[in-house]
Amino acid sequence: MSAYHIQSLEEYFNQYRKSVEQPEVFWADLAANHFQWKAPWTEVLDWDFTKPEVYWFKNAKLNITENCIDRHLESKGDQTAILFEPNDPNEQAQHISYNALYQAVNKMANVLKDQGVKKGDRVCIYLPMIPELAYTVLACARIGAIHSVVFAGFSSTALATRINDCDARIVVTADGSFRGSKTIDLKGIVDEALEQCPQVNSVLVATRIKSKIHLETGRDHLLESLMSKASDNCPATVMDAEDPLFILYTSGSTGKPKGMVHSSGGYMVYTAYTFKNIFQYEEGDVYWCTADIGWITGHSYILYGPLANGATTIMFEGVPSYPDFGRFWEIVEKHKVNQFYTAPTAIRALARQGNEHVEKHDLSSLKVLGTVGEPINEEAWHWYDKTVGKGQAPIVDTWWQTETGGIMISPIPYATPTKPTFATLPFIGIQPALMDDEGQEIQGKQVSGKLCIKFPWPSMARTIWGNHQRYKDTYFSAFENKYFTGDGAIRDAVDYYRITGRVDDVIIVSGHNLGTAPIEDAINEHDLIAESAIVGVPHDIKGNALFGYVCLKDTEVRPDDAVIAKAINGLISEKIGPIAKLDHIVISPGLPKTRSGKIMRRILRKIACGEGDQLGDISTLLNPEVVAEIKEIVGR
Repeated sequence: MSAYHIQSLEEYFNQYRKSVEQPEVFWADLAANHFQWKAPWTEVLDWDFTKPEVYWFKNAKLNITENCIDRHLESKGDQTAILFEPNDPNEQAQHISYNALYQAVNKMANVLKDQGVKKGDRVCIYLPMIPELAYTVLACARIGAIHSVVFAGFSSTALATRINDCDARIVVTADGSFRGSKTIDLKGIVDEALEQCPQVNSVLVATRIKSKIHLETGRDHLLESLMSKASDNCPATVMDAEDPLFILYTSGSTGKPKGMVHSSGGYMVYTAYTFKNIFQYEEGDVYWCTADIGWITGHSYILYGPLANGATTIMFEGVPSYPDFGRFWEIVEKHKVNQFYTAPTAIRALARQGNEHVEKHDLSSLKVLGTVGEPINEEAWHWYDKTVGKGQAPIVDTWWQTETGGIMISPIPYATPTKPTFATLPFIGIQPALMDDEGQEIQGKQVSGKLCIKFPWPSMARTIWGNHQRYKDTYFSAFENKYFTGDGAIRDAVDYYRITGRVDDVIIVSGHNLGTAPIEDAINEHDLIAESAIVGVPHDIKGNALFGYVCLKDTEVRPDDAVIAKAINGLISEKIGPIAKLDHIVISPGLPKTRSGKIMRRILRKIACGEGDQLGDISTLLNPEVVAEIKEIVGR
């Protein structure tokens, strides 16, 4: 059996052992036999975590789109590559074949070239989940431009920050987007953002909701018109394996978002390999990941991973609750979906609606169920297993990050015995380590610690765009010669890993990593607010909800709490996006701080979670008296 397709636990252990004992031999063999290269590598791996610098497949030449599209044309040209399922179930789904995808990507690539886009230029993409999003991402890769997709739910301020950070000169957007029963004015958001981005000289606008929009002369162009005139012939630009493929921004615990830079060669090899095995994709299967391409899950497991394997991958424009809570299951039945990959947030929301929406649909096509974005709780795991999978479709509880590029810890279905809430075993080539607070690796079983990775893997991010020192400080300074994930984990008696959550000030809400610092910065811009602190509290649906403590500048003059709360969430929506709004807001007389001035979020989190009687010794705080006042206000 090929190392490329693992189908038993014995095979997993054999391949894992090879990947750890002879990593360069293992990855070289895999890369050489399953992908097309224009020139071979001179060295498989060159790395130094102290710098940190990592190079995979050094000096190899390729273009990822030839591996995702061109090489499938002869045998799979008429097969559906992307199956677009629109927001409105009454609108017909589109089956985009590999031949049609090839033509559309080449046309889009020529449109970008006509706009002056060259290899290495950054293209900001702010599009809804429509085919043009896939075409644009792949077109950038085709010509060697670096795509930076921004989730089309972010505010104009968040969009402007990302455009300016990577110095993009071109933005691709749409007139608007459908989201359930609502429409969103994407072009208006872009126009507002570009007031802060004078370097942008070209905006390409896809037509989706057919709204009336403003087109600025000389800058704005309707994409449909340009595509209709463009040639469908565009030779792929030769890329070095270490040339950047894309920048994707992720929230940091401090400061502005981090632009994670992913390479071309290593990213391709790892995403394709993980997709094949973790979803056990076979010829003829229909695979569906419900994520948005604005997140890393969409990059790796809607586009690049599936297409590199010649798969049929679904792109879904809508939401799980529209027109009712049976939408996911209606789509599974309609397209006979075999692999289904979604977030615990969605699973919990759907479970809350009872079983009737599930039971009215035939889900017998399902072979593998996946979860992504945050650890799944046991109750949701069992509902997903029993009600959706009927006990016949193994659940792959996948742990990974924007920074890792691909799945790092996960069962391999039908091979790894699953265990609720555990991501189980590290994927091939991944060498995890649990660390204690003194920086020592914790050996043995039945232990917990901070999760690190001690050897490079092909799809890891290479740097933070424009700030390599921040990359080093964030991921490689906490533990010597190791990548620190920022997560805590447990290792059980059989070496299974369970992720326990963030150990820094990043909160996962509905599968999205939200840094507390940018939210607090937005709140603190309010004229009445002196300072604020955000913590996460458990939430039945979202996993975590945001709980905010705010202190007023003037404690004598206090407006209505509801008015302040509305104003604060309005600011957050404007600066970051609606996904970062607070579920709970408490007007606090002060915030507990250490004598060096650090806010003790641990104490605030315990109070918010109703654990105010488990705070330990607070006598060393600068202001211990404020804790009792906060507990009384919160009443938990």
